[in-house]
Amino acid sequence: MINIIKKLWNNQGLRYVFFGGCTTLVNLLIFNVLVYACQVNYTISNIISVASAIVFAFVVNKIFVFVSKSSSWKEVWIEFCRFVLGRLSTMIIEVGGVFVLVQYISQAKWLAKLETQIIVTIVNYFISKFLVFKETTAKDETNL
Repeated sequence: MINIIKKLWNNQGLRYVFFGGCTTLVNLLIFNVLVYACQVNYTISNIISVASAIVFAFVVNKIFVFVSKSSSWKEVWIEFCRFVLGRLSTMIIEVGGVFVLVQYISQAKWLAKLETQIIVTIVNYFISKFLVFKETTAKDETNL
């Protein structure tokens, strides 16, 4: 059983899916608490939940998914800036997608949020792999 878990853990794609799922849960939890428990406008709630998920995702992607090592705070900052820029681009897809699905297609807010999350998760993987953590991805994948 331990060997199966190690084999699964050594697969970067599976780690990304797992932590992407955790990030999605953080995003959806914050969104739903703000919208339904706190009665905050769904667009504002969406922006807050996405921003929170971006910070969470950076930490888990850097440490667990891409195992990115940095020799200075400057390198961490540069990675973080690239990560945030990539996520901001997909945040436009997410916020705009939820708005369109809710306002023009009359979908339930939670369903619109979930659908956009699937698209955003896929796009974010490629941004992280090839633009943010690109220097360490190949060598760290073989060292696990």
